Amino acid sequence: MSAPKRILLAKMGFDSHDTGIITVASVLRDAGYEVIYLGLHNQAEQVIRVALEEDVDAIGISFLSGQHMTQMRRLLERLREQGLSIPVFCGGVIPADDADALKQMGAAEVVMPGTLSPDLLRLVDGAVNHLHS
Repeated sequence: MSAPKRILLAKMGFDSHDTGIITVASVLRDAGYEVIYLGLHNQAEQVIRVALEEDVDAIGISFLSGQHMTQMRRLLERLREQGLSIPVFCGGVIPADDADALKQMGAAEVVMPGTLSPDLLRLVDGAVNHLHS
């Protein structure tokens, strides 16, 4: 039996609303993922440091503050600068118009508002397996 996939979840920037990401963590744990929740107010460098320390298979970032484009750009650029290929998915309140731009920027998946648990799991599975496809 293989070890469960490890996912780091975090909030970045000034966003301090975490109800959604805590719910996502619960859904992922119930589906067999090992979840490390980094909490609120993280910067890209902190997320990457913990992702490396915890040897995660993917990173999930949640946004409600409208900082998704800036913060995701920073995180994805830092990962590339360090030569890391950890898949990153994001979700929260992200306008549909920004989803394609986030994917072009390098996001493995974008979880849109109102996504149901089975669809969330399908998207996360896609992000986790992003490098192996």
